[in-house]
Amino acid sequence: MTKASDLFIQCLEEEGVEYIFGVPGEENLDFLDSLSRSEKIRLILTRHEQGAGFMAATYGRHTGKTGVCLATLGPGATNFVTAAAYATLGGMPMLMITGQKPIKKSKQGRFQILDVVAMMGPITKYTHQLASADNIPSRIREAFRLAEEEKPGATHLEFPEDVADEQTDSRPLTPSLARRPSAEEKAVRAAVKMIEQAKAPVLVIGAGANRKMTGRMLLQFVEKTGIPFLTTQLGKGVIDETHPKFLGCAALSAGDFVHKAIEASDLIINIGHDVIEKPPFFMKNGGTKVIHISTRSAEVDPVYFPQVEVIGDIANAIWQMKEDIVPQHWGCEKMLAARKAELAHTASLDGDMRYPISPCHLVKKVREAMPADGIIALDNGVYKIWFARNYPARKQNTVLLDNALATMGAGLPSAMASAMVYPDRKVMAICGDGGFMMNSQEMETAVRLGLNITVLILNDGSYGMIRWKQANMGFKDFGLTYGNPDFVKYAEAYGAHGHRVESAEHLPELLRQCLDTPGVHLIDCPVDYSDNDRILNNEIKELSAKL
Repeated sequence: MTKASDLFIQCLEEEGVEYIFGVPGEENLDFLDSLSRSEKIRLILTRHEQGAGFMAATYGRHTGKTGVCLATLGPGATNFVTAAAYATLGGMPMLMITGQKPIKKSKQGRFQILDVVAMMGPITKYTHQLASADNIPSRIREAFRLAEEEKPGATHLEFPEDVADEQTDSRPLTPSLARRPSAEEKAVRAAVKMIEQAKAPVLVIGAGANRKMTGRMLLQFVEKTGIPFLTTQLGKGVIDETHPKFLGCAALSAGDFVHKAIEASDLIINIGHDVIEKPPFFMKNGGTKVIHISTRSAEVDPVYFPQVEVIGDIANAIWQMKEDIVPQHWGCEKMLAARKAELAHTASLDGDMRYPISPCHLVKKVREAMPADGIIALDNGVYKIWFARNYPARKQNTVLLDNALATMGAGLPSAMASAMVYPDRKVMAICGDGGFMMNSQEMETAVRLGLNITVLILNDGSYGMIRWKQANMGFKDFGLTYGNPDFVKYAEAYGAHGHRVESAEHLPELLRQCLDTPGVHLIDCPVDYSDNDRILNNEIKELSAKL
């Protein structure tokens, strides 16, 4: 016979779990004791459950394997809610384990008890209360299977105290070999025929293409056909964005140079489209035709109803199409002209040496400082638009931005998980002062784990994204400014290294120094967002409209 909590850990080991991120509570103590004897799984103790959830989700995003996190009942479980939504909307496999009071007899009335399983229902792919030790292996296998199956997301298991203490003769289940189905050849043929007949096709690479190894096949397809490509924010880096056929990233909702490129097309090949993202184009009856290539059929929307769907493993579908297609003399000059105009506009801005630092200049200097495989983990704020537009991603999942839940507070924990998965790569968290302060306590965790990360804080003393929208809507400036701690002293209080950018000339040397010196570094970088409205809402729209 085996104790249930020991069996639970054995099942996690069978699934290949390396880390459990979390904040244990009284109701997790059997589980914690069993975990203490594991030689394969390491507990990563965090300072808030939300940080643990963001780290687990990002581990899942990088590896394709389920990230695991742990919390107690009640307040511990409610602190997982944002991270659960982050993983489910963002397509990141994650399992949350929460404790619960004994379910067979009450020992403290209803103290701390709420219906966590019902609460998790709308924001997970699977949620279940373990009522018997015998069922632990099958429930864990099911939670992992569903977390990793397309579209990946969060799952949840509640592990009550009395169940954790039971004895059982159940044994772990070995994960089955599961291969994704290949795209059907008639669908591939229909898509290829449609592309060959088009005058100016374009590829749009979305979130779904950024999870599996589709980059290699897509690059071969672009090289063979010469069809240009653009990405959504969650599709960044699938193909190296310094490629001559790259048209840009759809960071603004409309009116950007990239939207001009899309307008010049008569066929959009949409790869890994996810309705969670704002679409970079709206379909109209009788308008531009669309081919949908994804692991799942298209969710039809008033502005999205593709004519041909190729469903199955994306990389395999692209390979089949590449093998079958005969390249034509497509006319993509207008699209490439729009990209050229965008690059010229960016070049006119990114040499701005003002202080506080201009966002366009900042993006250029961060790109120059980061190696091709370096990872930037963006929190949420107006800088996300600047980085999505102007920072060419060289590799898959090197620009971690969340354009699904778009939550603040995830930048630092995402960078920490990245540094754990890839200890030999340069990792930088890029956070607004608002987003950073939502999970800044994880600086202690980063220092304790001995991680090598740079945390770049873009300091404008306000919730800048909303302030930008407020100005754009013609409202008066109200209710969005605050004070900040001395970030240099704040970093030093955690045992990290604190730095402050003193001038535009100082920025690149400081970035290089922090990236080349081991440990946790925080850079307080004052930014000047005063031109955001003029550039992003007016100038870009006016220039692109003239094309």
